[in-house]
Amino acid sequence: MKPLPAPLDRLTGPVFDVRGKVVLVTGAGQGIGRELVGILHRRGAVIAAVDIDETAAQRAAGQLGSRAYGFGADVTDRDRMEQVIGEVADRFGRLDIVVANAGVTPVPATLRTMEPGDFDRVLNINLTGVFNTVHPALDEIIRSGGHVVVVSSCAAFAPGMGGSPYMISKAAVEQLGRALRVELAASGATAGIAYFGLVETPMTHAMLDADELGRRINDLLPWPLSVRITAEQAARTIADGISRRAPRTIAPSGWQPYALLRGVINTVLDGRLAADSSVHDIVRAIEKRR
Repeated sequence: MKPLPAPLDRLTGPVFDVRGKVVLVTGAGQGIGRELVGILHRRGAVIAAVDIDETAAQRAAGQLGSRAYGFGADVTDRDRMEQVIGEVADRFGRLDIVVANAGVTPVPATLRTMEPGDFDRVLNINLTGVFNTVHPALDEIIRSGGHVVVVSSCAAFAPGMGGSPYMISKAAVEQLGRALRVELAASGATAGIAYFGLVETPMTHAMLDADELGRRINDLLPWPLSVRITAEQAARTIADGISRRAPRTIAPSGWQPYALLRGVINTVLDGRLAADSSVHDIVRAIEKRR
């Protein structure tokens, strides 16, 4: 008897059903990560919630109940991440999906005035932390024909004044995700990149709402780039992308034209920002603060 074909999505083809799949998500103690483990768990997945705050990871898993487990791990700790990946694979006999979501923002500063240690901290978490999460999982992902999601940002192709380490790290994660998708293709496994604009998370509020200079930078964003989405909406975008093995997802949708036309837009935009006196004032204010 021939096996039944995979269920089909009307628009995108075979559905990658997460029911019974083992999913590991970093940064799962709050924000997008916490919302994501909830969505995937409700869809039938087995969850490994990983966070630098072990209590938060275990709380997130505990609130889901069965089929969810919390692990404390710092994504910059390569040995610990390898250990956690091994524990998950050993416990469940497989690992099907990895979402490298953990990330931080820098203290607002120009390249001239920033503390080198802050630059290193952001790159270590946002970029090297993604590598540390993905690399030890790839043999399992290939074995299961699974899927990897790396969380980049629309900041990867937006101007970076005052917070360049974040934009640099997210641009690099984009390239990591693109390379990974091509490299995994021959094995039947897949990878995708998630891009977000402004998401209502504690990180966004601390960076743009609670800080006077952050509010001024936020005010530079025109509609629809200034539109915000909730962490739940962002997480649902990732979960739906997993279901169709999407090579990329972008939310909110207003960033789609920018993403497609970034080569043209950024050539013009960089020149305009460099000549804008209000931007000059913001840069001077950031440097004065430091």
